[in-house]
Amino acid sequence: MQHLNYNHLYYFWMVQSKGSVAKAAEALCLTPQTVTGQIRALEERLGGALFKRVGRQLEPTELGELVYRYADKMFNLSYELLDILNYRKDAAMLFEVGIADVLSKALSSRVLLSVLPTDGSMRLACYEATHETLMTRLREHKLDMILSDCAGESIKYPEILSKKLGECGVSFFSAMDYSKPFPACLEQDKLLIPGKRTSLGQQLHRWFAEKNLEVRILGEFDDAAMMKAFGFFGQGIFVAPSIYKQDILGHGMRLLGETQDVREEYHVIFAERMIQHPAVKRLLETDFTDLFAGRDSQVQKF
Repeated sequence: MQHLNYNHLYYFWMVQSKGSVAKAAEALCLTPQTVTGQIRALEERLGGALFKRVGRQLEPTELGELVYRYADKMFNLSYELLDILNYRKDAAMLFEVGIADVLSKALSSRVLLSVLPTDGSMRLACYEATHETLMTRLREHKLDMILSDCAGESIKYPEILSKKLGECGVSFFSAMDYSKPFPACLEQDKLLIPGKRTSLGQQLHRWFAEKNLEVRILGEFDDAAMMKAFGFFGQGIFVAPSIYKQDILGHGMRLLGETQDVREEYHVIFAERMIQHPAVKRLLETDFTDLFAGRDSQVQKF
């Protein structure tokens, strides 16, 4: 087949990737009518329909599924080529990292600082969002790497790899003292905890049930920094990774206790092609054992 219009193919690929003409048009900064017209031109060139309408949704035809598989390989390969060419430039290399909003900002920054060169040859760009949003951006080649609290759906995609950097237990803090020992004291005030959609939030709810704790939850937060801010204002008991208990105590908070039964995990997620990125390669080779070991403390554990 000669003279295949790759712009038309790209528009089709975007519609299938985004799930609708409207979303693809928004990403392409075009009108839906323009995108639809270009896909019709591609269908004429290929001699068959690429989409069929099922209810209000567009689904690929058998021809559409075939074309999409090839288009997906083609455009992913083109993005990989651009990435490799960008690595060879003399200017400061861009390192685009997605950080799950549930993660500790302090820990995320320490992980990234440990692998960034000090000679100014690399420029860091950080994006904070939900794990699901970041995974979408990674698959669209808009990120080089993700730091998250779980490997999540990375196992669904053969081109996406992940590595567990470390894990640690969690501690409970408050601006107040309570009469009961830990963990019974958690019933004496309102709690500020991560949301149920997070791995840590789900673990905490199971742990409360296992310990027969009748807790009162004031708020659930996707943003760890926001949760900690509420705690610093004396709005209840909040939870944080144990490795940062000394930093939190330095803000006048009281450490109620800690548990190893609830673990916050830290994963790095990246496309296979990103192994070539110097920062990703350095991160995969770095031993973070000391970072996750934390400091000893004389607090009550459970």
